[in-house]
Amino acid sequence: MKATDLLKKQHKEVKSLFKKIEDTDSPRQRRQMLDKVAKNLEGHTLIEEEIFYPAVRGLDTRKAEEMVLEAYEEHHVVKLVLAELPRVDPEDERFEAKMTVLSELVEHHADEEEKEMFKLAQKLGKDELEALGERMQERFEAFRQRGSQAA
Repeated sequence: MKATDLLKKQHKEVKSLFKKIEDTDSPRQRRQMLDKVAKNLEGHTLIEEEIFYPAVRGLDTRKAEEMVLEAYEEHHVVKLVLAELPRVDPEDERFEAKMTVLSELVEHHADEEEKEMFKLAQKLGKDELEALGERMQERFEAFRQRGSQAA
C-alpha cells in the first residue's frame, strides 16, 4: 500500500473514532475511545515523523520544507492537548470542549496533508511511495505490539 493511502486510511479511522466519542453518552466508553484515539494518533505521528516527513522533505523544495515544518508543529499542538485529556474527567464539561478542539486540530491537519502534502509526495514516485508505505506499516504494527505488551 502506498504511504499516502495508508495515512489516508488512518486519518479516516481516527475521524470515525472522534464521531463515535461525540455520539456516546457513557463516560466510561468515551474514556476508552479516547484512549484508542490517543494510541492511534501516537502511532500515526510516529510513522509520519520518522519515515514520511523526512521522505517528503527530501524532495528538497521550499514548499516541501514549509509543509513538513508546519506538520511537525501541528503534531506538537495535538500532543499537548492529548497530554491534558487523561487528567480531565469525561463527565466534566471541559472534556467535550477539549475533544472538540482536538478533533478540529486533527481534521485540519489531515485535510491539509491530503490536499497539499500528498499531492507533493507523488513526486517521490509510485515505487518509493509503496516502499515507504511498507516500512510505515511495519513500524506502526511494531509500535502497536509494543504498546499492547506494556498494557
